[in-house]
Amino acid sequence: MSRPNRSHAIDAFLMRHDFGGATRRLLAGDASFRRYERLDHHGQSLVLMDAPPPWEKVDSFLAITDYLHQAGCSVPGILAADTEEGFLVLEDLGDGLFTRLLERDKSQEKDFYHTAIDALLQLQKAPLPPTLRRYDEAVYLREVALFAEWFLPQIHAREAITLLRETWLNLWVEVLRTAGLRQSVIVHRDYHADNLLWLPKRYGHARVGMLDYQDALVGDPAYDLVSLLEDARRDVSVETMVESYAYFLSHSSHENEVDFARRYAVLGAQRNAKIIGIFTRLSVRDNKPQYLDYMPRVWAHFMEDLEHPSLTSIRAFVEREVPIEWRGKFRADPGRGGWLSS
Repeated sequence: MSRPNRSHAIDAFLMRHDFGGATRRLLAGDASFRRYERLDHHGQSLVLMDAPPPWEKVDSFLAITDYLHQAGCSVPGILAADTEEGFLVLEDLGDGLFTRLLERDKSQEKDFYHTAIDALLQLQKAPLPPTLRRYDEAVYLREVALFAEWFLPQIHAREAITLLRETWLNLWVEVLRTAGLRQSVIVHRDYHADNLLWLPKRYGHARVGMLDYQDALVGDPAYDLVSLLEDARRDVSVETMVESYAYFLSHSSHENEVDFARRYAVLGAQRNAKIIGIFTRLSVRDNKPQYLDYMPRVWAHFMEDLEHPSLTSIRAFVEREVPIEWRGKFRADPGRGGWLSS
């Protein structure tokens, strides 16, 4: 699962697209195989996306970028692309990540988050692209299965995992089929502070730049709000969470508060269970143990979501099968592996 060295291929790509000679420095890597470099080309700052196939595909990023731009969202412009090799040159939207700015000045949190909701509502008003896949039961179950496939093997014997996985998924089938989830808007899927940029020279909702949206699907309006407020990587203040939730509801049309609260809790639990599985996999399989530092926060969100009456069966499973000392920070054991190595 090691990432290939593509330095020479990058140089050739930049040369073909008249960016030869640009200086390069690492900008960021993430939980996927993608990595980003900042380019300085004759004084112009640009961003290189390196998304090596077959693990990553840039064609979906190109398609959704075009659509979000037409919907009035602030997304980076595309200056050059090689879909076969997995390279893009993008407009540089700067370094103003919500996470970074709010570390320096938390007093801006409420304004940032209200504007992020304005940007989210702008996205949700846009017509649905006919080719975008649905966030359906199969996707939800595939994601939530990661909890059973990677986290549970850390605390249960391998011979028990198959039955536990089956029980876990059967419980989720019942929850999802009674939750009333919708497929009515574009869902970014990773709409949180590490993927949002503050662009103070723009106006209104356009002050929020969006990143990492290539996995967007058509799904429920509550999903991205959960992603924003139940952030795995930073603590959103209780005041901002409460006010932002109310702000979203007050600016959304045709939302019943009781119905929305149920969907929000179900999607929060589903998302946090998925994240627990992913962060365990990143540690066990990909040798990225730093993601385990976020586990206490994710578990806190997860257990709070499970307080909703519609999730009683899921909570009972967790309380029965996951000892309380494992509901937070722990040290994953590569030797125990996961579903794929069982």
